Amino acid sequence: MPERIYLDNAATTPPDPAVIEAMAEVLRTAYGNPSSLHRLGVEAEARVAAGRAEVAAALGVAPAQVIFTSGGTEANALALVGAARAYRSRGTHLVTTAVEHSSVLDTLRALEPEGWALTVLAVDRWGRVDPDAVARALRPDTVLVSVMAVNNEVGTVQPIAAIARLLRERRGDSRLPLLHVDAVQAFGTLPVPVEDADLVTVSAHKVHGPKGVGALVVRPGVRLVPLLHGGEQERGLRPGTENVPGIVGFGVAARLVREAGDVTPRLRALRTRLLEGLRPVEDLVVNSPPDGAPHILNVQVPGVRGETLVHRLEQEGVYVSTGSACHSRDPRPSHVLLAMGLRREAARASIRLSLSRHTTAAEVDAAAGAIVRAATELRVLAR
Repeated sequence: MPERIYLDNAATTPPDPAVIEAMAEVLRTAYGNPSSLHRLGVEAEARVAAGRAEVAAALGVAPAQVIFTSGGTEANALALVGAARAYRSRGTHLVTTAVEHSSVLDTLRALEPEGWALTVLAVDRWGRVDPDAVARALRPDTVLVSVMAVNNEVGTVQPIAAIARLLRERRGDSRLPLLHVDAVQAFGTLPVPVEDADLVTVSAHKVHGPKGVGALVVRPGVRLVPLLHGGEQERGLRPGTENVPGIVGFGVAARLVREAGDVTPRLRALRTRLLEGLRPVEDLVVNSPPDGAPHILNVQVPGVRGETLVHRLEQEGVYVSTGSACHSRDPRPSHVLLAMGLRREAARASIRLSLSRHTTAAEVDAAAGAIVRAATELRVLAR
């Protein structure tokens, strides 16, 4: 059995060695401020431009559409708050779903005291929103709809293309409502719907890049009001000295995503293999949809708390999670699983297993064996 088996890649991925090497080289040599006029500044600016070009190429957009941020959370906030403030004269209604990441849900709820009305759509048992429900929720004053591409806890793939089509039919000449897509869990695993969306969020540390850097892809013509003020960096939408090493690392990670090609079939085969390895767990319940993302598998072991199972597995060198890392210290059950109709105890008995393109079949087999042993042992102790 490998010394360490890491199946918490939906929380974060280990940085690729090429990313680490590139960032270290930048820290040593390209330490100038990209806004400085001297040679060191120009060199740093060139590194930022190269990183932007790599991210844009991986996503299939123009470099000018990529706005670097401090991560997915800030990119979501810039998209939601920035669009709301830019288009407030056109309406005060927003639409999202009950299974979004908290950086979307909490940001939209924070706008309500400012006079914004928020519609939060229910989902089905697999966490999927009905495009017709999105259409029914639209009002003449709807400014923006935000739906994630892939759910971070269970892997549900949302019908973004169908939602985009419905919005296009409603828009007419107004260009509203805008569609924002949090594609943090799709990038590197599934196609990112940049053609369907007006605003798309991605993050470096989900694709073997560094933490602390993300990007918002903005369709040309879409207006945003910046969250911060005091500089012209990132077209004035994200002022502040650029995170040059982080952007360079993101660029390398994005290039590796592009060079890896279509990893979906291999990841889907590993996910199927992992699920088969878990079959000996009595009464195992699969929370993830059968057609979900290929790198996320959420299961529940009735009678065993997910948190207990996570710590038991850690003793065997297997690293998994109970759900979103952003709420790992929150005692409340997952809002995603509750929205899917799970009872509170069932939600608390759930764990998330997430793969990356570096995960091997041997790791999957060993992890499945460890989970079967741990679940059996913990159930005996609970009797």
